[in-house]
Amino acid sequence: MMKNFLKINGNKLTTSGLLTLALIITSCQNTPVTKDSNTTSPASTAIAASSPLQIDQKAPEFTGVDSNNTTHKLSDFKGKVVVLEWTNHQCPFVRKHYNSGNMQKLQKEATSKGVVWLSIISSAPGQQGHVTPQKANELIQSSSANPTAVIIDSEGTIGRLYQARTTPHMYVIDTDGVLKYMGAIDNKPSANPADVETATNYVQAALNSVINNKPVEKTVTQPYGCSVKYNS
Repeated sequence: MMKNFLKINGNKLTTSGLLTLALIITSCQNTPVTKDSNTTSPASTAIAASSPLQIDQKAPEFTGVDSNNTTHKLSDFKGKVVVLEWTNHQCPFVRKHYNSGNMQKLQKEATSKGVVWLSIISSAPGQQGHVTPQKANELIQSSSANPTAVIIDSEGTIGRLYQARTTPHMYVIDTDGVLKYMGAIDNKPSANPADVETATNYVQAALNSVINNKPVEKTVTQPYGCSVKYNS
C-alpha cells in the first residue's frame, strides 16, 4: 500500500518504525474520503497512460492563476530558470521540508539568483491540502515561504500535464524552457526532518548545474511523498 508514495530502499523496519509509518500513512490520507489515499483513481490512471515527460525536451506549456489572482504562463518566463514544486501543506513529507526550513531556504537561494519558483497546489476541493487563495497566502506568511507565486490548480490540469504524483514532486526547467530535472527533492524518502541535514538535495544540485550551464548529473529520480489529491 505504501509503495506508491514512499520508497523504503530495502531497510529493515523496527516495530517503532512501523508505527511511525502507520502514523504517516494516516496523515497522508484524505480525511473526507474513506478509501486509502494511494488507491489508484481515474486521475492517476490518466497520468500513467499519458505520454511521459522527457528530459532535454521542451517542458509543457501551461497557464495558471496564482493566489493573488495573477495569471502565469510558463512561456512568460523564457530566459529564466523555473522550478515547479507540487505541495500540500497537510502532507507530512511536505511538512518535513517546511518545518525544518529546508524548502524556504532553497526557495530563497533560488529566487535570489533570478530563478522563478512556482509552488503548485493540485488538491481538489474537499480533498486534503486544498486551499483558497486567501489560505494559500496565509500559509506563505506563516511558514515564511519564498516562492515567486503559488498557483491554485484545483482542477489538476497542470498536475496531470506534468504527471505530478507526489507532494513534493519537483521539476527544474532551464532558460530555454527545456526540462532538466524531475523527481524527488532529495535522496532521503522519509518524513523525518532530521534527515534533511544528511540528504543529497537533487533540486539544489540541478539548479546549480543549470545556472552554471553545466550538465545535470542526476536528471530523473523517484519522487516520494503523499499522493497528489486530484479530483476523481
